[in-house]
Amino acid sequence: MNKNSLFDIDGSVLEGGGQILRMALCFSALTRTPVRIRQIRQGRKKPGLAAQHLAGVELLRDMCQGRVNGASLGSTEIEFYPNHIGQGRFCGHVQTAGSISLLLQAALPIAIFAPGPITLDLRGGTNADMAPQVDFLSEIFRPNLERFGASFDFDLLRRGYFPKGGGHCSVAVKPVHSLRPVQLTDAGRVQSFFGWSYVAGSLPIKIAHEMSSGARSILQQIGPGKIDIQVYKESPDVAPEGNCSGIILGCETNTGAILGGSALGGRGKQNGQCGAEAAQEIQSAIQAGACVDRHVQDMVIILMALADGRSRIRTEPLTMHTKTAIYISELMTKAKFNIIENNGQNVVIECDGIGLLNPFQ
Repeated sequence: MNKNSLFDIDGSVLEGGGQILRMALCFSALTRTPVRIRQIRQGRKKPGLAAQHLAGVELLRDMCQGRVNGASLGSTEIEFYPNHIGQGRFCGHVQTAGSISLLLQAALPIAIFAPGPITLDLRGGTNADMAPQVDFLSEIFRPNLERFGASFDFDLLRRGYFPKGGGHCSVAVKPVHSLRPVQLTDAGRVQSFFGWSYVAGSLPIKIAHEMSSGARSILQQIGPGKIDIQVYKESPDVAPEGNCSGIILGCETNTGAILGGSALGGRGKQNGQCGAEAAQEIQSAIQAGACVDRHVQDMVIILMALADGRSRIRTEPLTMHTKTAIYISELMTKAKFNIIENNGQNVVIECDGIGLLNPFQ
């Protein structure tokens, strides 16, 4: 192929991080469009591919039986040539505590449009800073994905924490013929809150109780819904090394909206404040009348772009991640987004999806 016929993408625009890379490669594989991505992660302190991004590039390359030029640690430009999406087992192994969740985010849309079942064998960090905890993807994002008509089975085999990583998850995906559009504009009333507050390693269970209490103090202000937060210490079999603490919270409304919030503990952080911060993410979404939280907000953009019809989702004002996701979606597909502002309180994201069809399903 003539090098000039590559679809050219500037990785420094808007959010300027790994999201542009992940989404561009995902659309490249789904639409069989070769791409050149330059100035990769130009908006970060250390630009170029880190271990987690390199593992993602290699995983997506293998899933679409493609080839890639220039992919090595620190690379700021790669060329990606996709081929047919395959099926079966694919491995994404980060040699550090880099996020498993971000690997899954990149691979999932491709797996949904595969010719047959796919199992993703993912290794790295399960509960990492600057990325969704894996529990957030399985408990908060997955029910939102299911509205579009797709899902995944998630098996957590081992936790992996900073700085060593070593986490291990297996994700099974059954492909679908197409994604259906979603109408989600009525947030409804809060019915219940749920969540998990945990410690691992040598950390005392008291920390998890304090995080749970901090969360409850905020959740009780939101509404009368039942609060069920499980407090536990991770089994040494599942978390054999490393210390970690964190909390994942969810909220369900009477219209079926699932909103989430999460936080990781750490040195210098007050445990109660950590729990409160996770709960405040839910509080912020509810006060805005949002039907998805600010983290799921950017995750659903690619699903809206691929869906067969018009989706409408009410959410908080757009994050930079979401603006970036919309930019890449419109750049690489014929999907059209429209943002309807509501006095700065919330927005409705409208999208006429491209109706991508899976000929094998």
